[in-house]
Amino acid sequence: MFTGIVEEIGTLEQVQRGQHSAVLTIRADKVLEHTKIGDSIAVNGICLTVTALSAGHFSADVMHETLDRSSLSQIKRGTHVNLERAMAADGRFGGHIVAGHVDGVGRIVSTRRDDTAVWYTIEAEPHVLRYIVEKGSVTVDGISLTVAAVQETCFAVSVIPHTQEQTVLKERTKGDLVNLETDIIGKYVEKLMQPGGQTESKAKESRITKEFLNQYGF
Repeated sequence: MFTGIVEEIGTLEQVQRGQHSAVLTIRADKVLEHTKIGDSIAVNGICLTVTALSAGHFSADVMHETLDRSSLSQIKRGTHVNLERAMAADGRFGGHIVAGHVDGVGRIVSTRRDDTAVWYTIEAEPHVLRYIVEKGSVTVDGISLTVAAVQETCFAVSVIPHTQEQTVLKERTKGDLVNLETDIIGKYVEKLMQPGGQTESKAKESRITKEFLNQYGF
């Protein structure tokens, strides 16, 4: 689990592409402290498992499903990426619950400066927008942000200077793709509100019949 508070910006050093997968090698510093093979690191909001470590670098495998659902399919050598280690049990929860499982890819349709902050308007698919609510939380390229406005086909976030400078958002412009993960709580609530959504929780068939009601005076 992650919090959406980016720890550092890394640089993609190498991409080894297979037919339906890839191996990424990323240059980093802070996120390598106490990191072991098998640990999880969020790369632009995507939970990846560390498969190799060397001085100042780590490698991770990216499967077909991840490439299909994220902007990693277009990533190139030299690209900067947001990095965050999995949350420590004794750490502060500064953002919101982030699973590192991307729901879809959005596209920045506009940016504008508002005094010191910068507004980003991001276009997203309906299956992503249904879980995005005003004043709620959303993860954009692994960054925990508050939703400032929601429209029919897009949503907007207002980013403070600190967040912009400490993440790759400062490099994002109109037309760029970003990874989106919506608040997981909304998805759980929706699932639990659906009768029969899971085999074990299917509603029992009612034994009340018309004859039963007549017998007891209804």
